[in-house]
Amino acid sequence: MDIASIIGIVSGISVIVGGILIGSSLLLFYNLPSIIIVIGGTVAATFIAYPLTEVLGVFKTAVKVFMFKIERPNDLIAILVEISNKARKGGLLSIEGDIKNANDPYLQSALQMTVDGVKTSDIAAIMQKKMDLVSRDHKTGYSVFHSMGSYAPAFGMVGTLIGLVQMLAALDDPSTIGPKMAVAMITTFYGAVLANLFFIPMGDKLKMRSEEEVLNMTLLYEGVISIREGEHPRLMEDKLNVYLTDAGPEDQPDK
Repeated sequence: MDIASIIGIVSGISVIVGGILIGSSLLLFYNLPSIIIVIGGTVAATFIAYPLTEVLGVFKTAVKVFMFKIERPNDLIAILVEISNKARKGGLLSIEGDIKNANDPYLQSALQMTVDGVKTSDIAAIMQKKMDLVSRDHKTGYSVFHSMGSYAPAFGMVGTLIGLVQMLAALDDPSTIGPKMAVAMITTFYGAVLANLFFIPMGDKLKMRSEEEVLNMTLLYEGVISIREGEHPRLMEDKLNVYLTDAGPEDQPDK
């Protein structure tokens, strides 16, 4: 579970609610028509922009913001080096046991092809295709959230314009100007909160998750190809560590 995401959302909501309660009641910021305009408009625009299956699939993707477990790159490199040493000493057939022990289906499939004697070029093509498909699916997921982050403020403005028109239509009654102006501004408030506290940050987090997963798949890709080609384990390790040069401190190889 990603504690940072939970802390961020809870603290963000707390700051907003606390700021409201200091000067007024929460009920002052509740307006059903504004909620319908912002949320309904955002959802409608998203359905227009993306296929139905991709929009519905985004809810499954959103779980990764809070629940995400991935192997550390350092650990993957250590596993690949161990397998490479075993293959170099006992041949490719000696790593059959590692296929069953591998937790990653991507690695399992690649090792199985290696043991079965599939040509290096074919293994590389299949692994690259799988990696491209995963990357494309991830890109769709975080792109939907980023799009929703742009639609929400726009529909907040639409709701504000609707409220302003209604206010201008009732200028003959000055007592209604203040309340109608307040309602008109609430839709902008809803759009800004949804975009900047939920949609855009969640899209950014999913993009980061995607980069982490693709990095791991890249390490596995390079590692398996090295094993298939019979490269020295030390050379393979040096090649894989290059991918961690731009990684965060937590992903840097142990020294």
